[in-house]
Amino acid sequence: MTKIIKNLWNDQSGASAAEYALILAIVGTGIAGAAWLLGDAISDSMNTATGCITNAQNASSGTISGC
Repeated sequence: MTKIIKNLWNDQSGASAAEYALILAIVGTGIAGAAWLLGDAISDSMNTATGCITNAQNASSGTISGC
């Protein structure tokens, strides 16, 4: 019984697959977080641009503040 446990303990054949899965999970989480943050930034920029275009169409003077 002790020999079986020793063999299982020393067996590292599945270690690389587990390591790759862990790396994939970490990288995937990082990409998902970056996409979420970047999506908010792009949305804010598009909303600002939309507001500037709308204000430019409605403004009687040539100067628009904040754009």
